[in-house]
Amino acid sequence: MADAYDILIIGSGPGGYVAAIRAAQLGLKVGVIERSYLGGICPNWGCIPTKALLRSAEVYHQLTHASDYGLSAKDVTFDAAAIVKRSRGIANQMSNGVGFLLKKNKVDLIWGQATITAAGKISVKATDNPPKNALGGDDYAAKHIIVATGARPRALPGMEPDGKLIWTYFEAMNPRELPKSLLVVGSGAIGIEFASFYRTMGVEVTVVEILPQILPVEDEEIAAHARKRFEKQGIKIITDAKVSKVTKDKNSVTATIEAKDGKTQEIKADRLISAAGVVGNVEDIGLEKLGVKFERGTIAVDGYARTNIPGIYAIGDVAGAPMLAHKAEHEGVICVEQIAGKKPHAMDKLKIPGCTYCAPQIASVGLTEKKAQEAGYDIAVGRFPFLANGKAIALGEPEGLAKTIFDKKTGQLLGAHLVGPEVTELIQGFVVAMNLETTEEELIQAVFPHPTISETMHESVLNAYERAIHV
Repeated sequence: MADAYDILIIGSGPGGYVAAIRAAQLGLKVGVIERSYLGGICPNWGCIPTKALLRSAEVYHQLTHASDYGLSAKDVTFDAAAIVKRSRGIANQMSNGVGFLLKKNKVDLIWGQATITAAGKISVKATDNPPKNALGGDDYAAKHIIVATGARPRALPGMEPDGKLIWTYFEAMNPRELPKSLLVVGSGAIGIEFASFYRTMGVEVTVVEILPQILPVEDEEIAAHARKRFEKQGIKIITDAKVSKVTKDKNSVTATIEAKDGKTQEIKADRLISAAGVVGNVEDIGLEKLGVKFERGTIAVDGYARTNIPGIYAIGDVAGAPMLAHKAEHEGVICVEQIAGKKPHAMDKLKIPGCTYCAPQIASVGLTEKKAQEAGYDIAVGRFPFLANGKAIALGEPEGLAKTIFDKKTGQLLGAHLVGPEVTELIQGFVVAMNLETTEEELIQAVFPHPTISETMHESVLNAYERAIHV
């Protein structure tokens, strides 16, 4: 039995390693248990390497449209293997960075498969390729155990990934060569980002969504705007439909698409990406034996990441939606500060921004217009098109929309929704405003710099109160 810890964290993803560092800052003895990827899915197979791919696609797109800017770039081509190599190199850099941060903060790294055998006790079975100086298989003890095991792609019946014809995001970001045609099942952030990347690189892309709206968690108006842009780029989108059957050939798949009215059509594609969500990694940890409660395939927690079993906590994707790296990080900090006797605010999921890094980008925080109405608010809605923004026009990207939603009675900002260039970098302005309980009057009085895309945010607020200047 190894020495006891104050906190042991199972999983080294964004939630796990951030929680560990914050715990170390608070003077607690902490260890992180990881079985395969230091840093978890996000830096290795998710957030970061996908953005590297999308950046390559963005640069390629700009080069092929150089004439739009008075420039000349002839015979523009790309090397798919080099694009993937760059992405994997960045992923490796990020993973090494996590290892550096853990070492710097004197967090023990334990390498292996963890099983909680009893309250406060974990058995670790060694796994392959441990990093240098990592501890190995042994029995460990801790006053508090945080489960941060993340999630994995959801496998739909009849569409089980095989690594060749039917891909998850693992294969989609590491292709041996680009297919000529691609069928994407699911239009959430993962599906749409890959659809955007592959279409920009010249692949024929079809997206199938079972719901009436693509990007189902986004505001309807923003999603509709994005859909028009995607279709203009050549992405074929089918909504209110499901894939009822998939037949594999030697080097292609044929999918039967069934519409809501029962009509069917067949689509043949070289590859299929299953992007119909993810499921929490709750199995084989010992949670069932302890009596930990689950909810919709994830661990049920309160606003401080506490489960129903004292001393057991859960953060990140395994603790439920929204399954976002920044939610995991913030949840980890709340969890360890509460353990350390601090008084952090409970997690407020309405103030967690969501970002999709397709072209155009999409970003949002708070309630959609529909959700605000359903909640009974009397709302004021502001809209401002990027077509009326000087910076967007100068960039050559004038297609976009900023939308804000206020409570008429109090002036409270209920939600903000953006689609357009670099909006994932803008949304934090509205996040800060919501956290500070800023009113519409304070936002109106704020001076926004010119010329910037951020002016669309200001004008959307003005528009909600019939004061917009440039539209």
